[in-house]
Amino acid sequence: KSFYDCELTFLTKQEILLAHKRFTELVAKEDRNDPSPRVPMSKILTLPELKSNPFRKRICHVFSTSESKDGSLTFEDFLDLLSAFSDSATLEIKSHYAFRIFDFDDDGTLDRGDLEKLVNCLTGETDDTRLTPEEMKQLINNILEESDIDKDGTVNLSEFQHVISRSPDFVSSFKIVL
Repeated sequence: KSFYDCELTFLTKQEILLAHKRFTELVAKEDRNDPSPRVPMSKILTLPELKSNPFRKRICHVFSTSESKDGSLTFEDFLDLLSAFSDSATLEIKSHYAFRIFDFDDDGTLDRGDLEKLVNCLTGETDDTRLTPEEMKQLINNILEESDIDKDGTVNLSEFQHVISRSPDFVSSFKIVL
């Protein structure tokens, strides 16, 4: 068994041990002897803590170190994820990861396309809950009006962090605890 350093994470030793147990339960039998097995995203998404998160797939993609960009996680990836979502993680860490999760096209800015996907994740994809194109346009205009300080039509990381710093409930809502 490899040893994981509590210094590199916001998790306690107990939390790391629990995470290891939960991760190991997801590892396929044929991979049990692999020193650093990967768990496919489809398995990670079965965790009750992620199952109902509207951003679950993006979360896997952001924390996955997989070359093939398939959202699979190693134990280290899994610890990074839990650490960023833990109560002890700083606002800076949480807002950095939230930004990456919301940046659906991974281009380093939140543009209208990212904001639209973000809103759809939050409202759900059913006809009852989905916004009309007009409502969507108005909402995104409002978001940009509020957040896009340099008026370039996108929200960059520092603009996003500025908005988050004024949202006291962000830190408490950005969490996943096993």
